[in-house]
Amino acid sequence: MSAARRKLDRARYRGQQLSLFVPALAAQRLLKAVAGDSAPRVSAEVVREVRRRYLALLAADVGHVEAGLYPRELLFQFPAASYAAKLPRLVADVPRVLRRKRTGRYREVPDVDPRRYPSYFRRTFHWQTDGYFSARSAELYDVAVELLFLGTADVMRRQTIPPITRALLQSGRLDARLLDVACGTGRLLRQIAVSHPRLRLFGIDLSPAYVRSARRLLADAPEVSLVAENAERLPYRDAYFDVLTSVYLLHELPRATRRTVLAEMKRVLAPGGLIVVEDSVQLADAPVLGPTLARFADDFHEPFYDDYLRDDLAGLLGEAGFRVESVTQAYVSKVVVGRA
Repeated sequence: MSAARRKLDRARYRGQQLSLFVPALAAQRLLKAVAGDSAPRVSAEVVREVRRRYLALLAADVGHVEAGLYPRELLFQFPAASYAAKLPRLVADVPRVLRRKRTGRYREVPDVDPRRYPSYFRRTFHWQTDGYFSARSAELYDVAVELLFLGTADVMRRQTIPPITRALLQSGRLDARLLDVACGTGRLLRQIAVSHPRLRLFGIDLSPAYVRSARRLLADAPEVSLVAENAERLPYRDAYFDVLTSVYLLHELPRATRRTVLAEMKRVLAPGGLIVVEDSVQLADAPVLGPTLARFADDFHEPFYDDYLRDDLAGLLGEAGFRVESVTQAYVSKVVVGRA
């Protein structure tokens, strides 16, 4: 890539992200005002730290493209028109979300089989209508998360791709099997499919509605298999996969369940295989953000998040038998890379 092209891409990319940041921040402030949020004013120190992390994420994103770790088209694939079309439905649901939050009705979900869905899952995470159980929830989830993260949710997700690219180039196994645990609506798998079209992709999620959404998003992926099952009992044989990914799952699990899921991931990963896990930063990573992180659990009904903040992510992988190779910050997330 020429120097002129790199300069143009960087300018275009920063402009795109700014065009997402400003309205998302305005929407956040409006929703807080409507909700009567009386949270303490954010300190200048926190603002500076968040800004530093935000700019570092954008620089890393472009840098990974320039290093050939994923294609430049990922920088400009934000589905703005699709999300804008869904935004009115998301806004219309705000009164119900606020009412649910005020009354603490976190069990307000559709009737489902308790033998299939554990108690920790049968709740309205993020106070969203239907929890993770409906097509409506799956349809609105991605736009809600992009609003929350000011247009950086997909950017943070794809920070898991560089270690995958390096591992594939090192091994020469460009047609390896990759499993995304808690694949949700398929946003990460979609970006991986664009980056590595020869990979045999698999995804598992406990929500059938989200799996159906992922199937639509990945309809043109060369080879993908998606199932709605519980990650505590992965329906795959031992040592079946070469690469495992998981994004934003572990903070939504009780402490013991986190360990059960990671043990299952260790079981299905081939010896020497790669694991890449991304989740929220933790208290030890960013002490200055401590008060802000602590509020997240109540604001968004994340009942296991407070415990997660103190349950070191790299240490969790080590407990499960993985050899941790790196821990990298990515805005308000971090990426832990390990080997079986």
